[in-house]
Amino acid sequence: MRTPSHVLLASLLLSTACATTGTRPPEPERVVPERPFGTLRAQAERQQAWLRERLDVALPQLMRQHRVEMWVVPMREYNEDPVFQALVSATTFAARRRTIYVFHDRGPQLGVVRIALGGSPQGGLYEVRRPPRKVDGGGVERVGEPWGPEQWQMLKQLLEERQPRSIAINVSRTFAFADGLSHGEYEGMTEALGPEWTARLKPSGGLPVDLLAWRGEDEGRFFAEENKLAWDIIQTAFSNTVITPGTTRVNDVEWWMRQRLSDLGLTTWFHPSVSVQRQGATEEQLGEDPIIQRGDVLHCDFGVTALRLNTDTQHMGYVLREGESDAPEGLKQALARSNRLQDLVLEELRPGRTGNEVLRTVLSRMKQEGIDGTVYSHPVGLHGHGAGAMVGLWDRQEGVPGNGDHTVIPSMWYSVELQATSPVPEWGGQKVRSAQEEDVILGVDGRVRWAYQRQTAFHLVR
Repeated sequence: MRTPSHVLLASLLLSTACATTGTRPPEPERVVPERPFGTLRAQAERQQAWLRERLDVALPQLMRQHRVEMWVVPMREYNEDPVFQALVSATTFAARRRTIYVFHDRGPQLGVVRIALGGSPQGGLYEVRRPPRKVDGGGVERVGEPWGPEQWQMLKQLLEERQPRSIAINVSRTFAFADGLSHGEYEGMTEALGPEWTARLKPSGGLPVDLLAWRGEDEGRFFAEENKLAWDIIQTAFSNTVITPGTTRVNDVEWWMRQRLSDLGLTTWFHPSVSVQRQGATEEQLGEDPIIQRGDVLHCDFGVTALRLNTDTQHMGYVLREGESDAPEGLKQALARSNRLQDLVLEELRPGRTGNEVLRTVLSRMKQEGIDGTVYSHPVGLHGHGAGAMVGLWDRQEGVPGNGDHTVIPSMWYSVELQATSPVPEWGGQKVRSAQEEDVILGVDGRVRWAYQRQTAFHLVR
């Protein structure tokens, strides 16, 4: 439907008034929602195939790798274990009263049995066990859901039936992703199981971490599409479609990015951030919400959440001065240094190494090449700051005890996050921070590739 001419005229007059008075520009035009990833039903069907592959392929491999015979994962509604979303279908949003997932590895020939005490079969992926039939007040037999102590007794009966030598549970002082068993659930479980079975409980270690980190090939194909969408939104945000130099504030750009996701029926796992570096101005002088001016260097941090998977991207932009057609050479060299630092991370990020080993090697090579930078890369996937080996923190360049000692595995994703600081001759030697973040995929063969592509030139606002 065409917009009436009087509405267009009013919009034009309002934009002109804002430009002359320096007031906040109007909200960007609402975009008709699109379906970049298809209908919700189609998305759920794709997610179900991912779940089946994760449980059929990854779970047995990882249970044997971590020497877990039986894994018990209890959780209650609204207090779900972090590993919950790696275990359930797209149509399952909560644990329903209580669900106890039990995984029993009977060896390579018989495979892993998947049992749910409570909850649903998740599209036929779990054997669901219910309590015995009960007769209600009207004399009708009904199968209820497990409830309270009765559910723990069902778990005890299952253990007695299968006689596992050890039982892994999610308790950890190192990984939040492996520490999902709440204190109340632990008390209820051990009280019901008694000392004999309680003595066989042990921490699940890295099993839930690596199951959350593991990604299939079709997930990688989707991740490329998701990263392309993130790129498209950033490219538009850092253009004259959104930014009018001398008028637009950084918060305007942040909210445009957030709104664009909402218009597409998507969301994010953090509020977008946009910042400015300016010749002759300090961060304190610029303040929290500066008006974007010509000659400014722009930076954004932006993530997309879709089909439970998350992206994480940081890009650089430049607002051309009058008469310029490109960013100054010194700024382009600053971006090239952060690109080179990306190269070093990709060359050293490989399965079998710990995150701290990758960090030490990259920082050593970085110093040999004379780059002034920091590396703080992290896994990404079902969580934005995802499960897996951490490669530094911005304020922990000596390594990250515990999280950084975990091992990189094949079939996982990383956000290669880092920054290089460089003096810019055109700015009188003032240092500029080129902070970049781009997602990569470690394939089943351990080779690293960009999920979509990486930024090698500034986004330009004319």
